[in-house]
Amino acid sequence: MPADLADRTADATPAPIDETEALEAGLDVLDAPTRTTGPRARRVLARVAPPVIAAAVLLLAWQVLVSSGLKPSYALPSPSAVWASLVEQLQSNAAQRSIVGSLRRAAVGFTISIILGTLLGIVLSRFRLIRRGIGPLVTGMQSLPSVAWVPAAILWFGLTDAAVYAVVLLGSVPSIANGLLAGIDHAPPSYRRVARVLGAGTLAELRWVTLPAALPAYLAGLRQGWAFAWRSLMAAELIAYSPQLGPGLGQLLDTGRELSDMPLVLASILLILFVGIGVEALIFGPVERRLVRTRGLAGG
Repeated sequence: MPADLADRTADATPAPIDETEALEAGLDVLDAPTRTTGPRARRVLARVAPPVIAAAVLLLAWQVLVSSGLKPSYALPSPSAVWASLVEQLQSNAAQRSIVGSLRRAAVGFTISIILGTLLGIVLSRFRLIRRGIGPLVTGMQSLPSVAWVPAAILWFGLTDAAVYAVVLLGSVPSIANGLLAGIDHAPPSYRRVARVLGAGTLAELRWVTLPAALPAYLAGLRQGWAFAWRSLMAAELIAYSPQLGPGLGQLLDTGRELSDMPLVLASILLILFVGIGVEALIFGPVERRLVRTRGLAGG
């Protein structure tokens, strides 16, 4: 056989397939996220229908309870009465002003909480002595009801926004710090060792290795911190009532209590609930879905 023909025959012979690579490729195919196919309207309906049905069932149960007469109408108003009160607050712009005022305080307080909670989590993860000293205190503060801080904050700062922000910070910072700390603790130690071998400094290793590895737990801490911040804000606005503070959902709720207006009380509670759900659906939900998609943890 001529030499050139032998060379061409050798080039055409397929290379042996590594069994390990084939197995890994098969596992990757099995683990690959599957996308739901079908009309877009059907997928939207499958997402929207369950909460709508659940809300309809709750409203029906509410109306049945009202119709049973177990409670007088001034103590348990009907859904239509609460809806009428909600529409009245919307038409008078009282609801809009209250929502804007509460969201403004929540945005400022939670932003400061993210900064302080992140710095605290990093310090606790880097300095073992500090962690042993104040780590249990931070965890204990996370389990402390935020409403307990309201009287102290009023005595410290008076009936001002500073008192409200103090309650929000004390309620949300521990959750954010503990979430980041848990993520850093569960990051594989090999990541840090590889970063150091490659010559990364402390800041570079923290920025490009540790924090990205801790991101899922950090996001969970942020979501929990927002929940604590929102509850703390409502408790502060409900107790620290003053015209100087401006409108807020907590103050709207307290106004209903002072007037013995149960429809207004329930309408205020619904507004607080809807705003909390809206922030979760518009901010934390999309961020979490993008995170799990980029890391291959779930389907799109």
